[in-house]
Amino acid sequence: MKPISKSVIFGTITVLAYLGIVVVTTPALDPISAMSAAIQLNSPIIIGMGIGVGIQSFLSDYSKKFGCSLAMKRRTAGGNSGSTVIASFFSFFSLIPLGCCGWWLYAISFLPSIFGTGLSATLINYSQPLSYAGLAITFGFNVITYYKIRQKL
Repeated sequence: MKPISKSVIFGTITVLAYLGIVVVTTPALDPISAMSAAIQLNSPIIIGMGIGVGIQSFLSDYSKKFGCSLAMKRRTAGGNSGSTVIASFFSFFSLIPLGCCGWWLYAISFLPSIFGTGLSATLINYSQPLSYAGLAITFGFNVITYYKIRQKL
């Protein structure tokens, strides 16, 4: 499969997985309303995650095409995937006031016992900036991978 095709597929799967999680964790709303709310509130994050994962996939396949062996490929892929998960996790918090992702209210109720009240309030209060920070890390890993490929070529 061509690197561009594969990257589009992986990016699309990422977006669909995000929207699927929104639907599954929002039993109080019909699927269309839940997805609509998520898209209206978190469209930059959703699109950014799809693009970030797509770029990661493209760079990985591109490096293989030219026989590049990136010593940091596993760490970069793991860090990139982890930062994407962090971005999506925090973005779900911003949907709770709209009635979406009610299951996350249950998950949030455990935060004070795990992290303490102050840190939990901070995580919830700054969920949107933390989501963007996760996206920045995702794209940062993509930039590092790109420069590593350029050095090897």
